[in-house]
Amino acid sequence: MGLVDFFKKIEPDKKKSPVLHTFYDAVYTFALAPDSTTGPKGTQIKDGMDLKRLMVHVVIAMQLCYLFGTYNIGHQHFTAAGQYLGFIEGFHLKLAHGLILMLPIFIVTHIVGLGIEIIFAAKKGHAVEEGFLVSGALIPLIMPPDIPLWILAVAVAFAVILGKEAFGGTGMNIWNVALLARVFIFFAYPTTISGDTVWVSGFDGLAAETTASYGWAHDMFNTIFGWLGLDGFNAANTMVVDGYTGATPLALAYQGGWEGATAVYSPSQMFWGTIPGSIGETSKPLILIGALFLIITKIASWRIMLSMLIGGVVGAMVLNGWGATPFMEVPWYYQFWMGSFFFAMAFMATDPVTAASTNTGKWWYGFLIGFIGMIIRVINPAYPEGWMLAILFMNTFAPLIDHYVLQSNISKRLKRA
Repeated sequence: MGLVDFFKKIEPDKKKSPVLHTFYDAVYTFALAPDSTTGPKGTQIKDGMDLKRLMVHVVIAMQLCYLFGTYNIGHQHFTAAGQYLGFIEGFHLKLAHGLILMLPIFIVTHIVGLGIEIIFAAKKGHAVEEGFLVSGALIPLIMPPDIPLWILAVAVAFAVILGKEAFGGTGMNIWNVALLARVFIFFAYPTTISGDTVWVSGFDGLAAETTASYGWAHDMFNTIFGWLGLDGFNAANTMVVDGYTGATPLALAYQGGWEGATAVYSPSQMFWGTIPGSIGETSKPLILIGALFLIITKIASWRIMLSMLIGGVVGAMVLNGWGATPFMEVPWYYQFWMGSFFFAMAFMATDPVTAASTNTGKWWYGFLIGFIGMIIRVINPAYPEGWMLAILFMNTFAPLIDHYVLQSNISKRLKRA
């Protein structure tokens, strides 16, 4: 009870400070589980699993992606410089560089997103809605490490205001909020989220002999590393090696097929994720661990995941049969080694608000995302990852899918009657 008493003592006045009270309420309900019931004769709340804690499970499932993605930022930086090429070599430098890039992205995302939600909640006179717990965790993972923070802030504001609050808040949005932030940047500021140079951080371009751009945060870590007798960041000796491009496997495969991709990255590198790409989307095993956690805890639908995998396989096999370009000839099973298919499958397509709700509808919804996304990825060179557009497209049609499923069930029951 000590924690409860502490929160009660610091509770601000709701009428005098509505925004501050809304922020307080968000922290209070996040820290403490529900302690109320519906009355002595009604249906009782049987455990502490409210919407916030449901969302927290999704955030927990992403933590391995956060850890790996943060470290991989540093690994790709030093790989471009031809230094510490072993994955665990220069561990402290890679982790420090990753933290310097990741923390501002994470902080800006949450300050902007939660700030907007708190203001809207205070204006409406209700508690903060929980949906941004997941969206705020997803957005940093689907961004390139060198994303300009002001562009990120504008994208988050756009996604939360026009993609969520305009529809009524959590549970009312028709499109995935995190994907809206990414698609806004993709179309409004395409050079910051596409091409070869955006996936490797710490350099002003990737031309040969471009020196590293280090700042005050790197100097701070240098002081700490000096005390410990470890190597530090040295911009003068850290420069892009000749011949390095920073191209992702997808970009290489589009130009030269599977042979073009494997000429630079081994299948093992693509699978484990030690490649350039969006921060949290590269390591397939860690994403699949998160997906398994969501399935076991019954937070995400296994039907959507499985049907999306089937749709992707069918789409890739159809393209293999066509074989008009080198990218179409990439063996269907290797399509899943490249890009963010598994991340989209585990954390994006399964969003319960924007996905289909009926069991039959989930099968169609997931299958069409996998099939359409694979077609977009391979055929349209402007969209090397088709999952973003495929998921948003199917978000739009999810209610229609559920409508036809329900109508079909009604028709069958009427015939039996």
